[in-house]
Amino acid sequence: MKKFNYGILSTASIVPRFIGALRESKTGEVVAIASRSEEKAKEKAKEWNIPKSYGSYEALLEDPDINVVYVAMINSEHYKYTLKSLEAGKNVICEKPFTLKSGEAAHLFQVAKEKGLFLAEAQKSVFLPVMQDIKSLISQGRLGAIQFADFTSSCSAVYNEWLHKAEAGGGAMAGSASYSLHLAKYLFGKEVTSYAGLCTKGDSEVDEQCVINLSLDNRILFVSKISTNVKAIDRALIFGELGYIEIPEYWKARKAVVHFNTGEDLVLEHPCQYELVYEIEHFHECMQNGLLQSPVMSEEMTVSTLEILDGIREAWKK
Repeated sequence: MKKFNYGILSTASIVPRFIGALRESKTGEVVAIASRSEEKAKEKAKEWNIPKSYGSYEALLEDPDINVVYVAMINSEHYKYTLKSLEAGKNVICEKPFTLKSGEAAHLFQVAKEKGLFLAEAQKSVFLPVMQDIKSLISQGRLGAIQFADFTSSCSAVYNEWLHKAEAGGGAMAGSASYSLHLAKYLFGKEVTSYAGLCTKGDSEVDEQCVINLSLDNRILFVSKISTNVKAIDRALIFGELGYIEIPEYWKARKAVVHFNTGEDLVLEHPCQYELVYEIEHFHECMQNGLLQSPVMSEEMTVSTLEILDGIREAWKK
């Protein structure tokens, strides 16, 4: 049984949730954390009961006790520090969005293969038990053919001010679009045949709101709406010929309700404390089996999604 000793790059808001999920999984442990400030790293190491702290990311990567790195810093740093981690001989789980450009993602996967290291984009939503139930229900045809899906999410940029800065990789689309796009591909098992997007920028340098439209195999229309300006009704709706599914807060869903056209409702429910635990357990299983990437959050899944976002950004410039 391999032992997964984690080093965490950053003290970002998601880090304590990742630590909680890792400890709940009982399949790995955090041995070190790094921040740009030695004082901040020591403070968080004490708060989160982590044995070692480093005042630079590079110092953590030199630690021989670490064999997995969790990259959790701002979006613009993902490519740089995932590459540094791989070059230091560490397996890597990098928060979404994996990178800001598809070419960067493809390069990282190539490096990982050359070095024989595991690499994956952290994406909790596709591993949630509720989503497994929904995927099974759809594949069994219990909703008939899926025709339309409407995903809506909102988040405040107040606690993460860098979301308003282009140089930090901010924006509504960079921050949240991967949740819905990955779910669209995963749940429906269809290829994206066309896409388009719109955004509003207001006084910000980046998109504060966006709408992404996809056509999957020219049969399913999918829309993802994301706002950092308002509190929306955060949910996903998936419509089939025989009914529809309602998923509150779909990116971290513990519950969904299937409304059949017959009037019958089916409740799918899986309570949990840390929704990140399922992706962690999956990635550890992959590494135990000697895989260099996840068959679910694969290179193809990550890169093809980023290619869509690249294309939408290019269209916004015209």
